[in-house]
This record gives sequence, structure tokens and C-alpha cells, in this order.
Amino acid sequence: MARIERAKNASRNVFFGLILQIYKIFLPFLMRTALIYLMGMEYVGLNSLFVSVLQVLNMAELGVGSAMVYSMYKPIAEDDSVTICALMKLYRTYYNIIGLIIAIAGAIITPFIPKLIAGSVPDDLNIYVLYLLNLSATVLSYWLFAYKNSLLMAHQRTDIISKITLITSSLQYLLQLLVLWIFRNYYCYIIIMLIAQAGNNIATALYVNKIFPNYHANGTLEKEEVKTINKRIRDLFSAKLGTVLGTSVDSIVISAFLGLTPLAVYQNYYYIMTAVVGFFIIIFNSIRAGIGNSLIVETPNKNYNDFKRLAFIVLWLATVSITCFMTLFQPFMAIWAGNEYLLPDYMVMLFCLYFFLIVMQDLSCVYKDAAGIWHEDRFRPLIAGVFNLILNILLVKHWGLSGILLSTIISYLLIAVPWVIHNLFRLVFKRSAREYIIIVIKGFVVAMVSGLFCYKICSYISFGGVIRLVLNFCISVLVSNMLLFMVYRKNELFNQTMQMVKNILKQR
Repeated sequence: MARIERAKNASRNVFFGLILQIYKIFLPFLMRTALIYLMGMEYVGLNSLFVSVLQVLNMAELGVGSAMVYSMYKPIAEDDSVTICALMKLYRTYYNIIGLIIAIAGAIITPFIPKLIAGSVPDDLNIYVLYLLNLSATVLSYWLFAYKNSLLMAHQRTDIISKITLITSSLQYLLQLLVLWIFRNYYCYIIIMLIAQAGNNIATALYVNKIFPNYHANGTLEKEEVKTINKRIRDLFSAKLGTVLGTSVDSIVISAFLGLTPLAVYQNYYYIMTAVVGFFIIIFNSIRAGIGNSLIVETPNKNYNDFKRLAFIVLWLATVSITCFMTLFQPFMAIWAGNEYLLPDYMVMLFCLYFFLIVMQDLSCVYKDAAGIWHEDRFRPLIAGVFNLILNILLVKHWGLSGILLSTIISYLLIAVPWVIHNLFRLVFKRSAREYIIIVIKGFVVAMVSGLFCYKICSYISFGGVIRLVLNFCISVLVSNMLLFMVYRKNELFNQTMQMVKNILKQR
């Protein structure tokens, strides 16, 4: 049975993934800034609304990609190229169907798009044309060789995806910036995005053909195998539907009840938070295939110990991140968007709690997805998502943006996070989750103490502007790491992590 070089691939994927994530923070941030200052805050809100609507339409895909990649773990471990080729053919068929479903569903809801916007829309825009352009970009992303990405993900080579995205996105952002700067034309801005999406898919497909020349989309799977895959897809669909309801629907509700400008303000904060979450996603995506391979070839005890060590690393990074959020969010937003677009300080704390819950859920989900326990977990995100949607509608009327944040946090805290932890330990590790829950609670307490302590220290800084940002950042990073070292220096997980880092550095 073949073993993927997990440590080597994971470190390589994390390295290129980090480069891409830094890039994906800076360049979209530049584009968002250009939209704010060259076009106006309403255009930023409109952009966020279309992204959220299309994420809802993407429910047609929910589960297919993860199910197909999971199905490739075993044949890759066994060097079964016949099965891999048959899986690629099935994947291609499914994505062609998905693109068609999204196109039809998108066309049907076109007349209702204006009803999702409270207040006015910029006079020079045709909302229908813009929506159809965004819809076309989404459909093309499925029809143009999207299925070939599965080979890279299953072989733990997401670094290749990162490199291609760096090139195509650079061209996209450069052309979009020029269009906004010279012509102030939002239509051209969207058309360039459509062309770039197509170019990215084609470039990825060509590269996959080069490095995997023996894999072609042909052959037929046994009926029982197809039934098993379809079952996984159904389970993932209901599970990931809840994820959509828990994220994209927030933006749609804000737009429908409060308008485009409040949506843009909320999304400014959400954008920064999810940019940092993206660094954690890089780690998770880079090791998911390796975890799937490990769950097949390693013992349950080793897998549980690996999970605890990963949880410790995530908690450490989350503590530093939350501390920086507490001290940097408001001064950064004041410089970037202006004081008139600041949210209250208490909402920054809510974003910190939201961030922590997202990261801890994603940590559990990476093992859940690698283990393929989607059937048992299928109702958890759906119930949490519906609960969040109901709370959104109820609370936004009374508390505005605060109600949106609170409803999402409550759904995570009461349903999504504890439920996935229960499923993971019952079905994968087959042991009590008590030890892990204590680790997480302790980690959260340390994170909040660090954040509040640094917030208090930074409140005495009299400097403004960029100087204050730099000082706040240095204090936050230094103090949070010192506090973490003091708390965990005698902890077994800390020692294991330090040894793992030393081993990785030696390999380089």
C-alpha cells in the first residue's frame, strides 16, 4: 500500500499556500480599496451581495468535490490507475450537470435580484446584466475542466494550484485596477473576472495533463461504487448546505433589510477576519489528504495524538490572531475606510469569538472530511444553518448588524461546534472528548485574557495612524507569545510540537 509523503507534501503545500494567502489578502484588499475610493461603498456592497447569492447557487455542487477526492485516497494508496480514471470521468459528468443546474437556477431567480437590495442602487448600473455576468463566471468554473483539480488535491499537490492562481490572479487584478482607474467601468471589471476564471481552469488542466499523463477521464465504475459515492454526495450536500446558510445568507439578509452600505461595512470587518481564517484553511487543506492517508495506514492512537498536536498549534495561532484583532481592527479600519465606517468596539469582540468558533469547527471538520463520516454528520450543519437563518431574520430587525453576528455565534456555539466534536470522537477516535474539550476551553480563556490585556496596554498609546498600528502589532505579537509560553512551557503538547518543528527544519 503506497504512502503519500505527508510531511514533505504538507510543508510544501503550506509554504506555497501561505504565499498565495498573503497575495490573496493584499491584492483583493487593493481592489476593494480601489472600489471604495474610485466607485463608492455601494459598489463594494453590491460585489459582496453577488458573491453571496452565487454561493447559495453553488449549493448544487455541495459535496461532489469532497466526495470525489475522498474516493481517490484508497486507489491512490493502492496505485489503482484504472479506478482513478473512472472516478475522473464520473467527476467530469457530475460537474457538467452541476454547471447546467446552476445556469438554470440562476436564470430563474434573475427577476428577484432587485428585491434582495434595500434602498438604492447606483444609477449607472443594470443590476440584471451584472448578475448574469457573475452567474456566467460561476457556470464556466464548472464546465472548463474543473474536475481535474481533484487529482492535485487527492495527491496532496495543492501547491500547484497555488502557483497557477498566483499567475492568473495577478493578470486579473492588474487589468481590473487599470479599468477602474482609467474608465471607472464596473461592467469591464466583472468581465475581466470572467475571463480570468476561464484562464485559470484551462491552465490548471494543461498542467495536470503534463504531470499526470497516465490519468484520463475514461472507464466505468461498478454500480455499487457509484452508489457509495452518490450516498456520500447526498450526505455532504445536506451538511454543506448548512455552511452556506451560516455564511452567505448573512450577507443577503443584511442587504435585504439594511442595504448595500451597511453590508459593505460589515463585509470590511468580515473580509479581514476571513483573510486570517484563510491561513488556517491553508494548513487544513494542505494536510487533509495526508490525514486521509494516515487514517487508513496508521493506528487510532497515533491519529488521535496527531490531532491533539494539531489542535495545540491551532490554538496557539488563534490566540495570537485574536490578540491582534483586539488591538488592530479599529485603528486599521479608521485608516482604511474612515471613522464614519467603524463598527462599535463590542462588535470587534464578537468578531473575535466568531473567528475562534470558525477555526475550531474547521479543525474538527478536516478530520471528519478525511475520515469520510459525512452520513453521520449530515444534519448538523443544516440544522445549525437553518437556526442561524431564523435568528438572523428575528434579530436583524431589532439589533441590526449586531443581531447578525450574534445569531451566527449562537448557532456555532450551541449546535455546530459541539455536535461535530461529538461525531468526531464517537466515530473516528472512539473515545471521550473530555480531554480535548478541556484543551479548547483553556485555549479560549488564554486567548481572551491575552486579547483584553493587550487591548488595555495599547489603549495608552497616544500615537495615531500607521505608527499606532505598528506599535499595537508588535505589542500584541510579543505579549501573546510570551503569555502562551508561560502557560504552556511545561505542557507535553508544547514539547511535542517543538520537536516536530525541529525535525521539519532538519529535513530542509
